[in-house]
Amino acid sequence: MIVLIPAFEPGAHLAPLTRRLRESDVTLDVLVVDDGSGAAFAAVFDEVRRAGAHVVQYSHNRGKGAAMKTGIRDVLEQWPGHDVITADADGQHTVADILRVADELRADRAAGKSVLLLGCRDFVGDVPLRSRVGNDVSRGLFRVAAGWSASDTQTGLRGLPSDMLPWLLEVPGDRFEYETEMLLRLRGAGYRAREIAIETVYLEQNESSHFRPIADSLRVTLPMLLFAGSSLIAFAIDTVALLIFAALLSPWLGSWLAVSIVGARVLSASANFWVNRRFVFAQRGRPQAGRHAVRYAILAIALLASNIVWMSALTDLGMSLIAAKIMTETVLFITSYHVQRRFVFGGKMSVRPSDARPTSQDRQTAQPSTVPEQLAAPLLQNVR
Repeated sequence: MIVLIPAFEPGAHLAPLTRRLRESDVTLDVLVVDDGSGAAFAAVFDEVRRAGAHVVQYSHNRGKGAAMKTGIRDVLEQWPGHDVITADADGQHTVADILRVADELRADRAAGKSVLLLGCRDFVGDVPLRSRVGNDVSRGLFRVAAGWSASDTQTGLRGLPSDMLPWLLEVPGDRFEYETEMLLRLRGAGYRAREIAIETVYLEQNESSHFRPIADSLRVTLPMLLFAGSSLIAFAIDTVALLIFAALLSPWLGSWLAVSIVGARVLSASANFWVNRRFVFAQRGRPQAGRHAVRYAILAIALLASNIVWMSALTDLGMSLIAAKIMTETVLFITSYHVQRRFVFGGKMSVRPSDARPTSQDRQTAQPSTVPEQLAAPLLQNVR
């Protein structure tokens, strides 16, 4: 089993953690990815090597997500078939909690299960305000976007089964948003997650964390925000067109409402498909455009049928056309997002150039210098 720790300008906690993990479980290998910390932190990583860790280094900062993908690729190449524990480097994760995740991974493997393990904090006690606010914001938006709840969407302590690793390389994101994208896409890829309660630890009020609550929370929730913006544009087009068609057709057609809804939806759906495919879900390749269009058309027809049923029922009950429109669209909004993410624009994604393996000039690997490789047991952690 491999403990993967992405580290950017780590403090003095990294090497002691490595030693304690080596003493606790010699069956663990530790892989630390230095995410461009620079010469000022060379001594820290030298100490980590002496403690028995494998170290991969970048010449410049590329982001936590990119560092995690580099570590996952190394595990697939050098330790095929091994499960992975990701941990942060700032001392937030205790050795006991890391070992608990390792034990749970072993138990799941023995039972033939493949479940993503999340070491979740309870955020009680003396928790820095930015960490509490950042998690509360991310947790609320995540539930809306993903359709399931996670009590700690930002946790860096995770257990990754070996068969999940190739898929994790396909998840987009180079920085902190990668960990949330992993959770957002988890169920659509056919996997499940399970939470393990861990201790909430913040050393020195988490001053060593590089997580920015506002900027990184926006980056994490950007797909949902873009989808909301796209939906508002489509809603505006749909509403204006509906009113125009209704005014024009009502004198001649007794069933003007259904005809007006269909005409308005064709216009708004066309605009919505283009915006969502290109900007929200970043699917721009021509080869899959036809498949996406067919799937979107199926969804649009289903939503249109639901729209007609709901609006007809509400207007028959005496509700105004605008009020019925707002209520109906609100109900269908979240359903549409989930279906588009998982069914319409879901599926295999190509790994972006920014996720590619670092070049030989950008990457150096150092092996443990004090203990034979087969006995290298430390585990490390890099926390924000």
